[in-house]
Amino acid sequence: MATKTKLEYIWLDGNPEMQGLRSKTRIETDFSGKLEDCPMWSFDGSSTGQAKGFSSDCLVKPVAIFPDPQRRNAFLVMTEVLNSDGTAHESNGRAQIDDEDSDFWFGFEQEYFLWDPVTDKPLGFPEHGYPEPQGNYYCSVGAKNAFGREIVEEHMDACIDAGLNIEGVNAEVAAGQWEFQCFAKGAARAGDEIWVARYLLERTAEAHGVSINYHCKPVRGDWNGSGMHANFSNSLLRNSGKQEDYNRVCEAFGTPEAIKAHIDVYGPHNELRLTGLHETQAIDEFSYGVSDRGASIRIPIITVEQGWKGWLEDRRPNSAADPYKVAAQIIRTVKNA
Repeated sequence: MATKTKLEYIWLDGNPEMQGLRSKTRIETDFSGKLEDCPMWSFDGSSTGQAKGFSSDCLVKPVAIFPDPQRRNAFLVMTEVLNSDGTAHESNGRAQIDDEDSDFWFGFEQEYFLWDPVTDKPLGFPEHGYPEPQGNYYCSVGAKNAFGREIVEEHMDACIDAGLNIEGVNAEVAAGQWEFQCFAKGAARAGDEIWVARYLLERTAEAHGVSINYHCKPVRGDWNGSGMHANFSNSLLRNSGKQEDYNRVCEAFGTPEAIKAHIDVYGPHNELRLTGLHETQAIDEFSYGVSDRGASIRIPIITVEQGWKGWLEDRRPNSAADPYKVAAQIIRTVKNA
C-alpha cells in the first residue's frame, strides 16, 4: 500500500516591515525523505504582497528539509521565493548570502515575547497596570516569575526532534519574554534553522491560544527590548591569534556607510531598542569592547582567553530581523575588512 507523506512548504512573505511565515501542505506518495525529491511548487504572490493579481504566480524552491515532530508522516520543507522566471524574488534574503563554502558560522540568540491575544499584553502582565519591575524574571523559576514555560518546553523538544541545532533556552529579563539559541556552520543553514524554529514556535504557541510577538520593544518604558544577537566567525576569526585582526574587523563595522547598511537590515523600530540603555549601544553610535554588553559589538572573553581565536557578537540585530539579511550584511562587512 502506498505511503502518504505530508510536506509542509514554508516560505517568507512580502511584508515590508517583518516578513511573515507562510506555509501550505503538499501530499506526496512514497516520498524518500530527501531534499532533492521535494518538487518545486508555487503560490499566489498577490495574496502575500509579492506579486500583482494579473501575474500572481511565485515559485518556492526547497532549500532544507526536517522531520516534522508535530505531525504523522510529515516533513518541514524550508523554501526560498523565486519569480516565475526562476530568478530570486526581491524579498528573498537568502539569495543575498555570499558564503558558498560555508566558511561563516552563525549562532543567533532569538528573543521574543509570549503574547496574550485577549489582554494584548505579554503573559504575566496583569489586565490592568504592570507586574513587578524586571529583575526577577531572567532565568527565573516559579509561577510568580516564569510565564508560559510549557510552551517553551514543547518548542524546545520539537526543535530537537526536528533535528535543528538548538543550543539552549532561557527566560529573559521581562515578564513573558524568552530566548532560544541556534547555531549552524554556514550562513544560509543558520538562517534556515532560525526560520524553521520560529515556525515551530508559532505553531506550538498557536495550540495554546498564545501568539508570538517579535517586536523589538512591544512594551514601552523600563523594560528590555528583544534582540537577535548574532554571534559569527569565519576562518580568520577562528584561527587569527592576533588582536589587531579583531580590531580591524570591528573597525570595518564602524564606518558611517557600514553602520547604515547594518541598521537597515537589523529589524524595524530598532531606535526604540538601541537607546544606550538596557544593555544596548545607541543606534547612532558605534563601539566595540571585550565582554561589553553595552557595545555594538562584543568581543567574548573566551575569544581573548583562547588567544584571540573565536568569534564576535553583533548585539544590534533585533528580534524581528531576518537572519538571512543579517548574515549577508555581516559577511559583506567582514570580507571588506
